[in-house]
Amino acid sequence: MKLSQGVKMAWHSVSTQKMRTLLTVLGIMIGVASVTIMVAIGNGTAEQVKSQMQGLGTNMLTANVIGRGAVTSITLDDAKDLTDIDGVETYAPVISGSVTAKYKTNTYSASVQATTPSFADVRDYTVSEGRFIKDIDGAFSQKVAVVGSEVVSELSMSNPVGQTISLNGSLYTIVGVLASKGSTSAGSSDNVVIIPIQTARVALKTDAIRTIYVQVASSDKVDFVQTMLEFKLQQFFRNDENAYTVFNQSDLLETITAVSTSMSTMLTYVAAISLLVGGIGIMNMMLTSVTERTKEIGIRKSLGAKQRDILFQFLVEAGMIGGLGGLVGVIVGASGSKFAGKLMDSPASPSVNIMVLALIFSMGVGVLFGFLPARRASKLNPVDALRQ
Repeated sequence: MKLSQGVKMAWHSVSTQKMRTLLTVLGIMIGVASVTIMVAIGNGTAEQVKSQMQGLGTNMLTANVIGRGAVTSITLDDAKDLTDIDGVETYAPVISGSVTAKYKTNTYSASVQATTPSFADVRDYTVSEGRFIKDIDGAFSQKVAVVGSEVVSELSMSNPVGQTISLNGSLYTIVGVLASKGSTSAGSSDNVVIIPIQTARVALKTDAIRTIYVQVASSDKVDFVQTMLEFKLQQFFRNDENAYTVFNQSDLLETITAVSTSMSTMLTYVAAISLLVGGIGIMNMMLTSVTERTKEIGIRKSLGAKQRDILFQFLVEAGMIGGLGGLVGVIVGASGSKFAGKLMDSPASPSVNIMVLALIFSMGVGVLFGFLPARRASKLNPVDALRQ
């Protein structure tokens, strides 16, 4: 039997039982669409995190004071001494906290970063209006602030530069507005207020530094700087290794990428179960079809059709059902991934390779689960089939 003839006969049989075919195709479609959407969201999230991490550079180290032991924080002078290492390009000590920001009658819970002017370079922040904090602001403990675009929006500020904002009751003058950076896995990068580190006690009621961002001059010096920084921290905290941690940005990027890949793979396996369920539906439909078409099979065999012809016909029919489900599933998945991305406020990047693989796999599932009914049909005795 020719392939074209088998396809025509299969299409005629599939189109005759529209409702049964639709329900069977639906199972395959859900499986393929689920795989496509899950992989799209997983890939999109991984790409977003990777882009954000790379935007900060892979030459950055982050030292965090956990707060255990006799010494629980460091001072501005301590941070300077700890980062006095050959290969360190710049560093930014940070005191973090949350405040209630108020402008006129509007209030908003904002994240505050009390730091130095080098924070903009280390953390890749740019100013869209006004200026960033300067050394002179810290030298004279000026109560000035640079605010994120989300803070401006939430407080309904039309011309923020030059306006006065209240941070936990302390008045600060806005000198700049940060360019929008969007959201990360840790939250919004635009919900931030940056103030001089010398005024942290005014807004945050503390001057205890617990984080230092260190920018290394070149990638080949990262390991050396990390080793020296850990050595200095170990001496500072009197050999208490539980009092601090040092993160390497490139190692963190590799870890996040590996976790994202593992999550995407796991979600794909979970969604692939739907394809197996759809395959069982195909088997059920084909077994029913063989029972209903017993006389047809007997007539064809009595007219000279061979076992391989009957087997081929039913395999093509099963593969066609799987292929239809896969094709519709890919279309629904590609469209649904964009909708799911907007709904979850997360990027979605459909993978063409995965969609093609899902389509081929769905056809394979159809043929695989259709083999048993097809083999059963091909082995029917023509005499017994005609009697039925």
